[in-house]
Amino acid sequence: MNEGRIPRSATVIDRIDESPTVFTLRLRLEEDPDTPFVFRPGQFNMVGVFGVGEVPLSIVSDPLDIDFFDHTVRIVGRVTTAMARVRPGERLGIRGPFGSGWPVEQAVGRDIVLVSGGLGCAPLVSVVNYISRRRDQFGQMTLLHGVKSPEEMIYRERFKELSRQDRTRILLTSDRAGDGWEGSVGPVTALLDDLRFNPDTTSAKLCGPEPMMVAAVKKLITGGMAEEEIFVSLERSMQCAEGLCGHCMLVGHFICRDGPVFRYRDIRPLLEHKGL
Repeated sequence: MNEGRIPRSATVIDRIDESPTVFTLRLRLEEDPDTPFVFRPGQFNMVGVFGVGEVPLSIVSDPLDIDFFDHTVRIVGRVTTAMARVRPGERLGIRGPFGSGWPVEQAVGRDIVLVSGGLGCAPLVSVVNYISRRRDQFGQMTLLHGVKSPEEMIYRERFKELSRQDRTRILLTSDRAGDGWEGSVGPVTALLDDLRFNPDTTSAKLCGPEPMMVAAVKKLITGGMAEEEIFVSLERSMQCAEGLCGHCMLVGHFICRDGPVFRYRDIRPLLEHKGL
């Protein structure tokens, strides 16, 4: 039997409230706590509340953290509402990891541009953590992140900590301003207008609403970046995580199995076709 279809029990060892509707859970597998949970940045788990259901969640921690793994969750439905009531010491079901990951090994020695919107930053957080823990292996890292309002900005302290690292730029923006907001105001794609990068040595990774990603990619290409150096993470209704149910099928691609990370060049016709 495929082990990926059998949930494993994981204990919640910590919980961090990121905003009124977003929280991060730190988990440890129960069956063999001395065996590291092996995954690649960009992969996801099916995380379940026993007796309620399961949802796909990106793994946001770094693979070097072998004693635990993290998931950032937004309360949007029945399962995540039940998950919000879970406290340290309680258990969740884990299936995974699933899907493709970000090609971080191919980016060694290159500058990295990361573009995200809303909670789309979660799939990229694993990349941020990966690079920051291996800083001497990469060039300049630039993170551009946008939200609708300042209240939706999560990871604030983490962003401040990252901005103090060498060769690291953190550019934050909100569609509208608010009290105490110190970042830019406007869509995240506007931050690309003043971004300068060497197209011969730079790779990009994007996650967020698909119209945002399409607009951002066009600006990167206009700046000289090659399509084969641009990667995107897609979101669909992933329910089985193995390409069996067909809920996440996108014209011959199963997002759960073939993605969620794709080279932009390979997925471009589908992203730019309205209705898909």
